[in-house]
Amino acid sequence: MGKFVEGLLESVQQRDEIRRGEPQPSRAFTLDALQVRKVCTATGLIQAKFAAIIDVRLGSLRNREQGRREPGGPVRALLRAIHNDPKHAILALSA
Repeated sequence: MGKFVEGLLESVQQRDEIRRGEPQPSRAFTLDALQVRKVCTATGLIQAKFAAIIDVRLGSLRNREQGRREPGGPVRALLRAIHNDPKHAILALSA
C-alpha cells in the first residue's frame, strides 16, 4: 500500500478517535467558501476539471466556492485530502 493511502487511512482512524472524544484534534480545518476556492486553485485545474475529478456538478462546486452551500461529508473529506497534498490527491483521484 502506498504512503498516500496509508496516510489517508491513518487520518480516517484519527478522525474516528476524535469523534469518540478520545484525543483532541491537533488542528482544525475549516472549510469556508474562501478555503474551497483556495483548494481548487492549489491544484492548478480549472473549475470544470476539478469538479469532475471530485465527482460533483460544476454548479455545486460554484455554490460551495461562493458560500451558498457547505461541503458535506465525502466532499469535505476529499477537499481536506487535496488541501493537505494537492499533487498526490489529484493523481490518486485521476487514476
